[in-house]
Amino acid sequence: MAKKKQPQKTHAHTHDHNGHSHHHVDPNNHGRAFVIAIILNMIFVSVEFVYGFIANSTALMADAGHNLSDVLGLVLAWGAAILSRRAPSPLYSYGLRSTSILAALANAMILLLACGAISWEAIMRFQQPIEVAGLTVTLVAGIGIIVNGLSAWLFVKGSKVDLNIRGAYLHMMADAVVSLGVVIAGLAMMYTDWYWLDPVVSLLIVVIIAISTWGLLRDSLRLALGAVPAGIDVTEVESYLQKCPGVVDVHDLHIWGISTSEGALSAHLVIPDGYPGDEFMDDIISTLKIRFSIQHSTLQMEQGTTEHICTLHPDASATHQH
Repeated sequence: MAKKKQPQKTHAHTHDHNGHSHHHVDPNNHGRAFVIAIILNMIFVSVEFVYGFIANSTALMADAGHNLSDVLGLVLAWGAAILSRRAPSPLYSYGLRSTSILAALANAMILLLACGAISWEAIMRFQQPIEVAGLTVTLVAGIGIIVNGLSAWLFVKGSKVDLNIRGAYLHMMADAVVSLGVVIAGLAMMYTDWYWLDPVVSLLIVVIIAISTWGLLRDSLRLALGAVPAGIDVTEVESYLQKCPGVVDVHDLHIWGISTSEGALSAHLVIPDGYPGDEFMDDIISTLKIRFSIQHSTLQMEQGTTEHICTLHPDASATHQH
């Protein structure tokens, strides 16, 4: 007998299938932060490019191009945050929540491409050092630290619970670090002729960005492939379900991410005494949500009187008795 959790008056958790609403804390609700960050960065990109041209600074113009790619990343993250709140439909039964996963993956790839562009520019400057107006570079890059630092601050809270917001946060932090590197190089070049500092600092910045981006790429790719979300221990979840009163076995347990901030679970529970009632089910699903951050659970009840084949198990060709 299959059983999905139905809304109860004694529980705040409800599902959005079959006309019901899915109530949960929405870490993607950062519309104002996205608008402010996008506007600030678009203005700064324009200013940086113009002054880079005036100062004959390829460093500033390259950084402006990098910032422009990050504006695109912000737009992607914002669009995914909006789409993830779309109501489910017959075709998309979970809504468009997974767009946040795709946006996080795209942002990671954009950051790595930006690293490649910065590295290429740095290598070119090693071969052909360019004299730069150090004071102009320092002042404009200093403004960049303020703009990008403020933009990153807008996303710092959401970055702790949502991979999509984390992508936007990393973009802004990466820009702030890049601007800091340009400021250091600019100050040094104001008092010396060490123009080779510019490409050296650029390569160091690339290493920092690549290290921080690797985690975002890894986690978003795993979610895109249906892996268990970071922070959820499958063994602990299975142990909890097996210890529930009346449950003698748990099988076909699957946990995956339906967005960058929401987990889902499906499992078969073997209960020889039969279906234990809605309140029992509500308690399990509430615990899965509160203790393990699994917002959507589907549990199938069995009495263990028949054999079941775990079709996704490596030994699916064999018949298993549960």
